Amino acid sequence: MAETEIREPNIRETDNQEKDIREFVELEFTKLSKLVGTIQPLIEIINLWRLLGYGMLVLALLDTIEIFVPPSVMNPTWEFQTMGRLVNQVGVPLIAMLFVFSGKLTKRAKWEPRILSFLSHLTLLVALLYLLLIPLGVVNTVRLYNTNLEQIRAGYEQRLSQANQAEKQLSQTSPTEIDSLIKRQGGSLNGRNPEDVKNQILSELTQAKQQLKTQKETNQSSVTLNLFKNSVKWNLGALISAALFFTIWKETRWARKKVV
Repeated sequence: MAETEIREPNIRETDNQEKDIREFVELEFTKLSKLVGTIQPLIEIINLWRLLGYGMLVLALLDTIEIFVPPSVMNPTWEFQTMGRLVNQVGVPLIAMLFVFSGKLTKRAKWEPRILSFLSHLTLLVALLYLLLIPLGVVNTVRLYNTNLEQIRAGYEQRLSQANQAEKQLSQTSPTEIDSLIKRQGGSLNGRNPEDVKNQILSELTQAKQQLKTQKETNQSSVTLNLFKNSVKWNLGALISAALFFTIWKETRWARKKVV
């Protein structure tokens, strides 16, 4: 068999290969430089987000303290309204958490990992607290419903009792007494029959009692509707808030790693 001829690499080919390698390295280095230049402004924005997040958390804490001061535990109205305020203001701490946790551990100060670990654990506690608001909200809804109906009923019965008392007294009043009563008040029958005036007043009292009943039913309907609208809104809001805080806790497990 003929020996295989081994050809030495041509110097020109070697130079071309080295040139291609240099061009490839320069091209990749240029791409990397552009990428770094693009990322740097993003890192600066993330740092700003984090600063805003910490500030919003402090503001949210101050708002929460203001909500609970002064406390009025066992007062269904205060508890129900407090629940509503906590749900209505939940957007601020949620956005703050998003800002604070952005970028994970990239470019963090030395003190931040411990704060992030604390905040991550805190989100689970807050999620549980929002879940506990739901049964409390349902119980307070029932308590307020019964209280409102009792107040409306008591007010209606009081005014109805006054109208019945006036009707009874008027029924026992003679035409002469009616004439004297009107004159004492500076009025005059103007030739009208006292009995007709008496019947007219009795008729007006009957209409007033019917209006009281209609007003009571309207108030009951309006108060009940507003109460249940707020109850549904705030209980669903508490459930959604709990789910969002739980999601943040779940997605920030990297922040709960052992901090040296």
